[in-house]
Amino acid sequence: MAHTKSAKKRIKIIEKRTLRNKAIKSRVKTAIKKFEKALAGGALEEARENLRQAIRIIDKAVTKGVLHRNTAARKKSRLQQRFNRAVAG
Repeated sequence: MAHTKSAKKRIKIIEKRTLRNKAIKSRVKTAIKKFEKALAGGALEEARENLRQAIRIIDKAVTKGVLHRNTAARKKSRLQQRFNRAVAG
């Protein structure tokens, strides 16, 4: 348990940030799942739009400091590759 006033304040700040980070990560996961569902259903136009949305949300997560930029780049690259394979095949 924290003893000093500043340590107690830090605990409150950490709890707030944890909630915010959880919400942002959840948005990223939801966007990716939406994209994958559209891709699996064969709706390429819907998948294209969902891919755009997923990329935007991933980029926002990077600017908020929730995801590392390399992690985001890897996620975006893999999503784009899956989309490109679906369009080609």
